[in-house]
Amino acid sequence: QVQLVESGGGLVQAGGSLRLSCAASGRTFSSGAMGWFRRAPGKERECVAAISWIGGNIYYADSVKGRFTISRDNAENTLYLQMNSLKPEDTAVYRCAACEYRDSYYYTRDSYYGYWGQGTQVTVSS
Repeated sequence: QVQLVESGGGLVQAGGSLRLSCAASGRTFSSGAMGWFRRAPGKERECVAAISWIGGNIYYADSVKGRFTISRDNAENTLYLQMNSLKPEDTAVYRCAACEYRDSYYYTRDSYYGYWGQGTQVTVSS
């Protein structure tokens, strides 16, 4: 059983920063491509950032470009999301996801991902 555990969410004022972490554990597992998704109240889940297994190929949603940075430590099976200049519209539950596609592509559709964290709440006050 593979588990993904997020940490780092919380309440922050607009303009502030948070760093989310996602640690993979369980059976011997080397996650492939990974991503961060979020769902705000009343909205559909969206991929805010995704990263390939190799090659460093990265995707950002237009709404977070220039403010969020995704990175990964394959040796530690950990995914990160540095969030700067946060806005109230960034308020959502953030979940990390992992799949077993070990190539140079990132994946933004949630159907590609077989492993999900439980989610961490990010609330940005105005």
